[in-house]
Formats: sequence, C-alpha cells, structure tokens
Amino acid sequence: MHCHIVPHVDDGADNMEEAIKMLKLEYAEGVRHIIATPHFRFNMFETPLEKVREQYEALRREALNIGEEGIDLYLGCEFHVNMNMAEMLRDKKVLTMAGSKYVLTEFSGPAPHSQIRERLYSLISRGYKPIIAHVERCAKLRSDINFVEEMVEMGARIQVNAESIMGKEGFGTKRFCNKLMKADLLHFVGTDSHGSSYRVPKMKDAYLYVAKKMGEEYAEQIFIDNPARMIKK
Repeated sequence: MHCHIVPHVDDGADNMEEAIKMLKLEYAEGVRHIIATPHFRFNMFETPLEKVREQYEALRREALNIGEEGIDLYLGCEFHVNMNMAEMLRDKKVLTMAGSKYVLTEFSGPAPHSQIRERLYSLISRGYKPIIAHVERCAKLRSDINFVEEMVEMGARIQVNAESIMGKEGFGTKRFCNKLMKADLLHFVGTDSHGSSYRVPKMKDAYLYVAKKMGEEYAEQIFIDNPARMIKK
C-alpha cells in the first residue's frame, strides 16, 4: 500500500521494464494487491494527474499478466503535506488511496508538532482518514511516542516500511517499530519500494517477523485486513 512502481512519474520506476521487474518481485513475495503511490510534492513532484493515470493504466494491464494469478493494481498517492491539501483532494487534483477516504500523507523529517497536528486535523475534520507515511523517518514522531498516540486518538493511522521493521534501517529504527507494535499504534506496513534494487519489496519476511513476534492474528491485521479496507467498495 506504499510503493513507487508507476513508471515515468516520480523517483520510482524509471521505465516499464523496471516496473514489471518490481511487480514480479512483489508476486514472488505473495502480494496480489498493490496500491501504487506516486509522489506529489510542490516544486519536486508535480506530474500532471493525466500522465499519472495514463502510466498507471498501462502498468495495471501488465500487472494482470504477472504469474498465474496476476496482481490487482490500484492508484493512490504519497501526498507531501501542504496548507491546501484538503482543497486539492476535494477538487480531485490529488488522489486518495484507491478512491477511498484514506490519504497517505508525508511529512518532512523535522516537521514540528504544531504542523503535524494542524495538517492532520485539516484532513480528519473533512472526513478523510490520513495515514502517516513511514512514521519512523519523522523525527518529531519517532522521538515522542506519546505524540504518536495523540495523533492516532485524533484519527490518524500509522505506516512503517518493511525494511524498518526488519532492522535494515538500524537498530534504533527497529526498536521504535517494535514500540509501535507493542503499543498497538501501527496500522499498515508498506515497502516504499522505488525499484527492483532499492528498497526491494520484502513483505513476506516482514510478515513472518511480525507474526513470530506479535502473533499471526496481529500480522494479518496490519499486512492484510487494514489495507483491504481501502480497496473494498
């Protein structure tokens, strides 16, 4: 539910061949549904939505032919927060997750508490369900799990990257992810994959790690059940 697999639209897959390699890796990991999340960020990633949809549709057709079962591909966005995000979503200038009310929101590392609280509230108060992308990379949230709890109580959801859970981003990051799980503050795990060799999708290993540590039921909740709510119409 968080990957940069749509080619030619951001800093993820730079061509269709690379995107298909990523699909094959995902399939081998047991993934059968993917919400692709191209970046939107002012002055950095502002690919016209028409082009995003065009590239997505081409990849969606390819995804159906991966393996014996195929992969169902959906379109979302990793939306870097700004003051006009609620209006942009309302006017459909930027996409929610698979047409749902969920919005994958990205904060810069040093974003202060006040900005995080205000941006999330602006979405929640309008009926959206913000998911904080790779929360372990946001310094103010990582250093204050009580503030994470406050944001969850306000209505936000929390996502971490599979590699962070597995410890590939360092012991401190792994420990923070464990704290989130033990405090029941984690809702989604994504790969944040940008290619077939960078943040390679390792959902199976991450799932098995969480199942061993927290139990099969908990692993199914954050890897399968919670993401499935975004694609059920």
